[in-house]
Amino acid sequence: MDKETLKRLRARASQHFLDSIAVKEEGEKILPEFVAKGVVAMTDCLRAGGKIMACGNGGSAADAQHFAAELIGRFERERQELAAIALTTDTSILTAIGNDYSYDDVFSKQVRGLGKKGDILLGISTSGNSKNVVKAIEAAKKLGITIIALTGNGGGQIANLLGEGDTHLCVPSTRTARIQETHLLLLHGLCDGVDHLLLD
Repeated sequence: MDKETLKRLRARASQHFLDSIAVKEEGEKILPEFVAKGVVAMTDCLRAGGKIMACGNGGSAADAQHFAAELIGRFERERQELAAIALTTDTSILTAIGNDYSYDDVFSKQVRGLGKKGDILLGISTSGNSKNVVKAIEAAKKLGITIIALTGNGGGQIANLLGEGDTHLCVPSTRTARIQETHLLLLHGLCDGVDHLLLD
């Protein structure tokens, strides 16, 4: 590899760091109060015997699974298992619903089958427009389930579905990579806050 190509690649890599830092710095100005609101909602839900259901597509599906693993297992400290489930993991359910109904219904049907009033739905969509996440939120609202939404791009359709009791963590960016990076930070902030309220 010639030196000029390596120089260009190093510059591109450096720019990713700088862009990610810039989005996180902007997010730090507006998102912590919403993280705190989400932490309180999650902790109240868990203490009352409720559960947190998480869903998303692609990288957001991975984030949903990551989050559920942090609660069922642990985040940074030993504690009791906390009730969380990723609606993205059962291939038989996902493919049956996708085949027999529509991929748009893969999360909403699980919400109706598993969810109850007092639970929380954590819906993750970088665009705010993922149809199956939108339908899951609509189904959850009808059951009296509180919503915590992680979005970007101004919040999309999901922003219009949320009420006063819900929490919207909207990353101030339009780039998918930057939104996903910040979503992971927000999820870790939620996990840390729940642990703090439960353990400290």
